[in-house]
Amino acid sequence: MRSTVVRDGPPHIGTRSGIARRTVLRDRPAASDPGRTRPPRPSGYRRDVDESELRAPFLRRLGRRGLIGLDAAAGVVYTLALLVLAGDTDVSVLLAVPFAAATGLPLAARRLWPVPVFAAVLTVSVATLLLGLPWDFFAAAAFALYPVALTRRRRRWIPTPLIGTVSALLILGSATLGPSNWQAEVIGKGLLGVALLGASWSLGRGVRERRAHAAHSARQLADQAVSDERLRIARELHDVVAHSMSLIAVKAGVAVHVADARPQEAVDALRVIETTSRGSLAEMRHLLGVLRSEPASGDDGPDLAPSPGLADLAGLAERAAMAGVHVDLHVDAVDLPEGVALSAYRIVQEAVTNVVKHAAPARCRVRVEAAGHRVRIDVTDDGPGVRVLPGGDGHGLIGMRERVTMYGGHFTAGPRPEGGFAVSAAFPYEP
Repeated sequence: MRSTVVRDGPPHIGTRSGIARRTVLRDRPAASDPGRTRPPRPSGYRRDVDESELRAPFLRRLGRRGLIGLDAAAGVVYTLALLVLAGDTDVSVLLAVPFAAATGLPLAARRLWPVPVFAAVLTVSVATLLLGLPWDFFAAAAFALYPVALTRRRRRWIPTPLIGTVSALLILGSATLGPSNWQAEVIGKGLLGVALLGASWSLGRGVRERRAHAAHSARQLADQAVSDERLRIARELHDVVAHSMSLIAVKAGVAVHVADARPQEAVDALRVIETTSRGSLAEMRHLLGVLRSEPASGDDGPDLAPSPGLADLAGLAERAAMAGVHVDLHVDAVDLPEGVALSAYRIVQEAVTNVVKHAAPARCRVRVEAAGHRVRIDVTDDGPGVRVLPGGDGHGLIGMRERVTMYGGHFTAGPRPEGGFAVSAAFPYEP
């Protein structure tokens, strides 16, 4: 038996993928794979996006007040531009000033009250056509319509066909009712206004859909990251607890059966239970401490002890022997990355735990080899396959398979023709 100490190194993931795998669950019900189930995409996700997520990144940095300030400045500039244009015509100043102000100044509030501002600006724009004012080409109405299309939920507010129909009827109707000497020019302006409003609405809805989809995708990625992390934590907790609890359960059963006839053997079993439970608690504290984001008040922080690796397999074999499973351990692996060594340890730990649960007393052979940037693990036993402890739900074998497939390897588990059970795993890694 040769056991080597693994030097610290960063975890690596292999590049191979798509290798066929076969998994046979012994005396266990089939279990689903929770790690491969993605949450369904909600049908109405575009209607559940916060308005701030619909802004471009540089606009988010300005904040709401900054954006309103920009709108106010745009409204003032547009109003002044209309007044300058009015100066080149014979339109009365008393008529031009209020209409120019009513057209441009409401734009300052287009983010606060999008629909009322659009309705007001569109009404004033239509009135300019009826009165024969020459300067408004419905640019202000299109500018006011954009936030309506961008932020309003379609089913809650006005649908696209209704917006287009009402705007077209108002503009073309005002063009028809306008002064005869302006009629040709006014009809042209009306058609231009319809085109501007349609373009503004289409642009706003398109931007909304694109940003809403991007925001939803970001949230979905975050949810998937949380789900993956939960699966990783659950797998680690299972690996930490399952082996120790199986050993404790076996020894507790021994203590109960021999308490009267062989009290010293019962005491020895209780000592094993005490030692195993203390070790399991220490490992759980280490795991939970690493998961904590900040140390508690007066705490020095989590215990950052090294993760178990191939050097810890000898201790694993000793604990299995306490439960009646003799382990022949052979390790021929040098300088594995820490993540690879941890995965190899967990696979052996789960396989040996299954022997304790299903085949004890028995002899178990564990072989771990690494050559050519590839790790191979074989765990076989000669047990009768008679259940010693109540069965689980198959998550142990699922966890082993996931660890192997994460590196692009293959995993098999099933009964041997000559008796007993065999677990085999092989996966590549990057040094």
